[in-house]
Amino acid sequence: MDKTDMVDAFIMPNLPWIIGAGLFIAVLAIAGWIFTTWLRVRHGYPLDGAWGQAVYPQKNEEMVERIKLLSQENARLRAEIGSMKDRLIVVERIVTDESHQLNREIERLRGPAN
Repeated sequence: MDKTDMVDAFIMPNLPWIIGAGLFIAVLAIAGWIFTTWLRVRHGYPLDGAWGQAVYPQKNEEMVERIKLLSQENARLRAEIGSMKDRLIVVERIVTDESHQLNREIERLRGPAN
C-alpha cells in the first residue's frame, strides 16, 4: 500500500470530519481567548499587549463615579438588609411567643370551668 492509496482510503472519506474538527478547535480557542480577556477587563486585571507587556485598562471619570455610587448603594442596601433581619427576628419571636402565650391563656381560662 503506497502513500496515495492510504490518502484515498482514509483521509478522503473522512475529510469533512477532519476539517470540521479543525474548525471547531479553532473556534473554541478563539472563544476561550475572548472569554478570558473579558474576565480580565471585568475584574480589573491587566491585559497582555502585543509583546507580552501588561496593559492596564484606562479609568475614566464616569466609570469611577459610577463605581462610587454603586458602592454607596451597596452599603445602604446592606444596612437595610441588616435591619430587615432584626425585624424578622422580632416578628418570629412574636409569632412563636404569641402562640404559646395564647395556648397558656386558653388553658388558664378552661381550667376553672372544669
